[in-house]
Amino acid sequence: MTLNVDQEMAALRRLTMHELRARFAELFAETTPAGNRLWLMRRILWRLQALAEGDLSERARRRAADLANDADLRTLPPALPQRRAARSNGTTLAAPGTVITRLYKGQTLQVRVLAKGFEFEGASYPSLSAVARAITGTHWNGRLFFRLQGGDR
Repeated sequence: MTLNVDQEMAALRRLTMHELRARFAELFAETTPAGNRLWLMRRILWRLQALAEGDLSERARRRAADLANDADLRTLPPALPQRRAARSNGTTLAAPGTVITRLYKGQTLQVRVLAKGFEFEGASYPSLSAVARAITGTHWNGRLFFRLQGGDR
């Protein structure tokens, strides 16, 4: 039996999703929740072709099974990227005592990193964003305002 792939594909294109799922169930003897029309058409067409022209030979099936048995399969998911450990001041910026400097509207601003937060002009702040808000009066990402690496862009 020969299969005209173009004719079959044209016939499958005319079917609704419900009809495609029914055709899939008829050919594979199982239902599918698939909602991808192109995937369904390709799977159906592949199955029709396998039925018309013959499936894999027993020798090919054995070889595929051998290759699958010898494959190094991952048993654990890949490790997540390592993140730097947070310092005791709740930040990964710098060690306590470090001074962060920024030129803003003609003034040189200096913020000192503390063990728990930040100090600017004698006041203590829990985050760089709080310092930036005190300086500008509007919400800022502290890392972006002070032009440090790793800020959310």
